Amino acid sequence: MASIASPMATVPRGLAAKAPTDWSNPAMKRRIRGRYAAETRFRALGFIAVAASVLFLAFLLVNMAINGIPGFFRTEIKLAIPITAAKLNLTQAQLAGPDKEAALSAADFAGVVTAAAVTRFGDKGAEFVSDTGWTALREAVTADPSLIGKTVTLWVPAAGNLDLVAKGKSPSADIGPFKEAYARLETDDATRTHFNTNFLSAADSSDPVSVGIWGAFKGSMLTMFVTLVLSFPVGVLSALYLEEYAPRNWWTDMIEVSINNLAAVPSIIFGLLGLAVFLGTFGMPRSAPIVGGLTLALMTMPVIVIAGRNAIKAVAPSIRDAALGIGASPIQVVFQHVLPLALPGILTGTIIGMARALGETAPLLLIGMRAFVGAPPSGLTQPATVLPMQVYLWSNEVNRSFVEKTSAAIIVLLLFLLLMNGVAIYLRNKFERRW
Repeated sequence: MASIASPMATVPRGLAAKAPTDWSNPAMKRRIRGRYAAETRFRALGFIAVAASVLFLAFLLVNMAINGIPGFFRTEIKLAIPITAAKLNLTQAQLAGPDKEAALSAADFAGVVTAAAVTRFGDKGAEFVSDTGWTALREAVTADPSLIGKTVTLWVPAAGNLDLVAKGKSPSADIGPFKEAYARLETDDATRTHFNTNFLSAADSSDPVSVGIWGAFKGSMLTMFVTLVLSFPVGVLSALYLEEYAPRNWWTDMIEVSINNLAAVPSIIFGLLGLAVFLGTFGMPRSAPIVGGLTLALMTMPVIVIAGRNAIKAVAPSIRDAALGIGASPIQVVFQHVLPLALPGILTGTIIGMARALGETAPLLLIGMRAFVGAPPSGLTQPATVLPMQVYLWSNEVNRSFVEKTSAAIIVLLLFLLLMNGVAIYLRNKFERRW
């Protein structure tokens, strides 16, 4: 009669011989306490890391707000200006004639305003009025030619140093005359500070009082438009081809490795590429949004390709199988089922890529977008600069009045970035599908 093997005979010898865990053993208790302590330390370190990040972010935002918000305001002084036709070199008849613009261009508005400032403040009176203060007189005379021959009282922009004194800051120059002048103006109720709309509507200038952010803002929008129009469709189509159609061979592997490496290449390398190809080979206009957009599109495309491939991979295979099972063609499966489901992930990658492109300065330095541009660009081929470059240019100015303008420009840049991210998040949520 055959013997029946015991169940214990099938259990490995080591497991059968292992004694049950003695949780009351002092050594085991020490190990458990050590595990709990390690977990507590890990959680504490994680909390400290998050708290440090939040503190740095709060410090940045508070610092930018304190230094930048005054940059959105401008100090003006009340000035009595005698307007005589002889000193102004302009008559009412000339303003009514066909050569009005030529007569306005030849008129000496700056001289009349300077003379009024000298009369008001003494020999150094011209230092208390902005270099562009004469534009207030020009606008007033253009609107009402009958002012010629009268003494008018106008609010004209104060000079940068006087503006700093009004905001409780010390200019780098001798502060004494500016403090005395401002005290006199306050006593006479002849000074005011209000929101500077010129900062949002004007372009760059050598006078910190009259500088504006609109030129750089428009340049950034045009550059980002070119970047998005080129990088998004090319990046998405590349991701679709590599993930859905490309054969698995060493050529495909090499392309994938190259794209992954391109995403980590320093941005200045793309600037050198744009300089050599777009400016050197094709002779495209220097410092133009079209060249900046093409250069940044080269830098952004690998990020979109990588994010797109990961999003396409995340689509469940059952979606493809179900679509094919009901008779859809492969291209219908890709564009009507896979791509809509992968679009939220693709948009997330696009957000990251565009945000990086918006803050880049190194590649744009090499293609000449750091030049002084006194007028907003009117097209993709016009000379322009972008917000990060404008911040860089103002930060190098020695005049202290540019410090607050630099911080104000950074605030505009951050708001622009938040606006872009908000639009992208809205689109991502709109196209998000659950299955």
